[in-house]
Amino acid sequence: MGQSESVLILGGTGQAGTGAAALLRQWHPALPVTIAGRDIDRARRVADELGAATAATIDLRRGDLGLPADRRYSAVVAALWDDRLHGLRFAQHRGLPYLSISSGLVDIAPEVVAGAQRANAAPILVASHYCAGAVVLAALHSARRFDRIDAIRISAVLDELDTGGPAGTADLQRWSTATSAGLVRRDGVFTWVTGPDAHADVRRTDGTGLPGQSIAILDVTSLALATDAPDVRFDFAVGESAGRRRGEPASFEVRIDLEGAGPGGAPIRRSRYLVHPAGQRPMTATGIALGVERLLGLRGEAVAPGIHTPETLLDPAYAVERMTETGAYFIGAPGDS
Repeated sequence: MGQSESVLILGGTGQAGTGAAALLRQWHPALPVTIAGRDIDRARRVADELGAATAATIDLRRGDLGLPADRRYSAVVAALWDDRLHGLRFAQHRGLPYLSISSGLVDIAPEVVAGAQRANAAPILVASHYCAGAVVLAALHSARRFDRIDAIRISAVLDELDTGGPAGTADLQRWSTATSAGLVRRDGVFTWVTGPDAHADVRRTDGTGLPGQSIAILDVTSLALATDAPDVRFDFAVGESAGRRRGEPASFEVRIDLEGAGPGGAPIRRSRYLVHPAGQRPMTATGIALGVERLLGLRGEAVAPGIHTPETLLDPAYAVERMTETGAYFIGAPGDS
């Protein structure tokens, strides 16, 4: 792979893009990266800090993204909302792997249809899950001791000071505009819930609660279909994290509750918190970097064209190992057995 064939990170100057680029540089020092954004000066600063990287300006309103025609890339990462799908089309026309994180469950239909219409054009990793699939992979890692999963509940706290910058805030606003209903799987049926059925008490790691609600997120569908669990729910609350309550930086905290059966059919329950003291940024960056690494064949076999999700491509144990390298850790939660 030559210097001209670099990973093109659209929105590479944002929190998710810069974090993912830094991890890719750490894991694969020789991997060329192009930091692409609207502000070339900012893109150059990020590229210079990264080292051995290039900077580019992009215009998402253009089919060619405003990039020189002679530039070649190895993959396209949309670390922002690819609202016109020009990034996806750019990748498909060139047969390049594509990864997106900002579409959300309510916005993936255009990506899925575009991928289906040109199924053999390029591999598409739909990673618009919480933290780009990191939570799904952590939950599947926790599920390894189960022979059968009956119920999964994810409870996430997002600190209001840790929403991911302007792009992340815009994503949250767009998703809430699209639907205030939550998507759950109940008795094997994917069901929309509203009102009291959607409300939830989300517990922080210090035991205090925050008012939250079920949300429509791809983690529900990915976990339900990967485990065959008939009951799956993802509850979400925005508020002061346990870390900030202690006078520390905003922390990332997600509770993972699993119920089912172990070997021999004995009922078991596992309840753990996945925590990162530095907030959601390193978790999202890890999710993106894991996807890029896999799409490029830097770990594992080549990825075939078509539509993929994180759990179909990534090994949960390896993903958790990478998460812990960035400072993430698990702690037991009340009810763990």
